[in-house]
Amino acid sequence: MAARAGSTRATAAKAAGPRIPVLVWDEVRPAPVVLVSGPEDLLAERATRRLREVLAAADPSLEVSDLDASNAAPGDLSTLASPSLFGEPRLIRVTAVERLTDGFLAEAMRYLEAPADDTTLVLRHSGGTRGKRLLDAVRGGLGGGVEVACAELKRDADRSAFAAAEFRAARKRISPGALRVLVSAFQADLAELASACQQLIRDTAGDVTEATVETYYAGRVETNAFAVADAALAGRRGDALVLLRHAIATGADPVPIVAAIASKVRTMARIADAHGSSARVASEYGLAPWQVDRARRDLEGWQSDGVGRAILLVAETDERVKSGARDPEYAVERLVAFLAGRGEG
Repeated sequence: MAARAGSTRATAAKAAGPRIPVLVWDEVRPAPVVLVSGPEDLLAERATRRLREVLAAADPSLEVSDLDASNAAPGDLSTLASPSLFGEPRLIRVTAVERLTDGFLAEAMRYLEAPADDTTLVLRHSGGTRGKRLLDAVRGGLGGGVEVACAELKRDADRSAFAAAEFRAARKRISPGALRVLVSAFQADLAELASACQQLIRDTAGDVTEATVETYYAGRVETNAFAVADAALAGRRGDALVLLRHAIATGADPVPIVAAIASKVRTMARIADAHGSSARVASEYGLAPWQVDRARRDLEGWQSDGVGRAILLVAETDERVKSGARDPEYAVERLVAFLAGRGEG
């Protein structure tokens, strides 16, 4: 009877439409359930980290647990949410809700009926239709939650606003021209843009100007490097080769392009056999969770022997472009084509 009643309430919540607050990442606040939705991993990571900081500031005895919904066993959530001996507040961070097991779905639906006291449950769902029943229930008000929307920042205006906010939060001035150059140089990856902002904030004195950005990032070279690497590892062979040829034609050195590719391939190789949540793997390998998520996406479609061959070809290509080989551009083209083919051929 209880299960039927819960199903009825969940259906009613869905029919009524969204009833919970929808926040941006830096507005996140404690609630019994916090749904962190959308594909932008960097913003999701920041929202979750900020939430932990807020909760820990309120009570330093906060107990933090992580759970991967894609391999959660029945009872895992209930165990983590059960009252502790000394009554510490709890933060339960659940990743991969977009790949949740049927067992976790059933348990989470039951949990929403009566969330545990002094517990904050974070549900990270990066997109897709799997888990929709759970999302509809949360958005309909079951569990008394809030949603933090982490949509991908696709427009230059959105990325510029993000970068400007980074400098504003640090009380650091950046000229409009420098902001345009910086955003243009890192438009392929928001995490790379955030990292560049933090480096300029940390390592420069005075205002950040166009000359400052050019000194640190050599104009468009970094843009070309990471854009080529991203396109190749996404399997977009034609796009990657066009980007590579355009980069070289506009003066880019093959060395940083290979370095960008090497960095991504090494991360793929490091976490290829790693299991568990992004937070757990990141902690083990000294990475950020978004780096683990990105590498896992890059690894889709690869076989382990293909990754091994990629490491060898990256090393060979790096040696050729640094030793003044007769045709370094061809060596990089061959590497890009190999990566776009997921290490086959």
